[in-house]
Amino acid sequence: MEDERRTRVVLLACGSFNPITNMHLRMFELARDYLEDTGCVTSGRYVVVKGIVSAVGDGYKKKGLVEAFHRVKMARLATETSEWITVDPWESLQPEWVETAKVIRHHHSELTAGEQNGDEVDTVKYGKKRRIEDNYFPSASYHNEREATQLMLLCGADVLESFGILNLWKEEDITEIVSRFGLVCITRCGGDPHKFIYQSDMLWKHRKNIHVVPEWVANDISATHLRRALRRGQSVKYLLPDNVLQYIHEHGLYSDESEQNNADVVLAPLQRYAGGPSG
Repeated sequence: MEDERRTRVVLLACGSFNPITNMHLRMFELARDYLEDTGCVTSGRYVVVKGIVSAVGDGYKKKGLVEAFHRVKMARLATETSEWITVDPWESLQPEWVETAKVIRHHHSELTAGEQNGDEVDTVKYGKKRRIEDNYFPSASYHNEREATQLMLLCGADVLESFGILNLWKEEDITEIVSRFGLVCITRCGGDPHKFIYQSDMLWKHRKNIHVVPEWVANDISATHLRRALRRGQSVKYLLPDNVLQYIHEHGLYSDESEQNNADVVLAPLQRYAGGPSG
């Protein structure tokens, strides 16, 4: 009965996941602990019922980005042992880059449809998760949570601070994300999300919808560093799941050649918002 009185939360992480790392997975666990922790300022308010990994499509045009098919497959391998984190390929399958705000709206509409259908499902369990992920275009029951489920965007502090980069985000999209849905931000080494929020009038206005989660065990694993090590033939064991590392080796991913993908192409949001050349 206690959970019935708490707001059910689905955490959505959008990103390249190129490749997915242990830190990406830790973000979900840290966010859930924080939102549910009895010592948290939001004590008793939330129960996290699901996590969703959404990999960006190839249309994002980021330098060194390998094909979405591989990135989704690696994400699925990485989350195989999780009973509550799933992988949704919808964003990765779109022919053009989709703004994060639109991705969130898509998942929110699925949540809403499931609630309207009266479906009732608790935290995703292993067997059900496999059935969900085997369906590239899930029905409304994909997000069949009970009433009052809230969708929040999960990200690292670097994503929060990227809100300040010219032409990378639309201001109205940022406003919609933080005011309508909410943000869970995991701190990283060298960042100060509290200061960034303070310096932004818009973020400050909606600061109660932004949950800054401290990572006390400092960990600066980044996909960029991993790709560099892989190109140089250096070990990355224990920085990402073993089955993901095996997949990378089996398919010959992250070579000098792959790092040049999109090297001469302007990032999709910069093309769209600043009218940059298509390359």
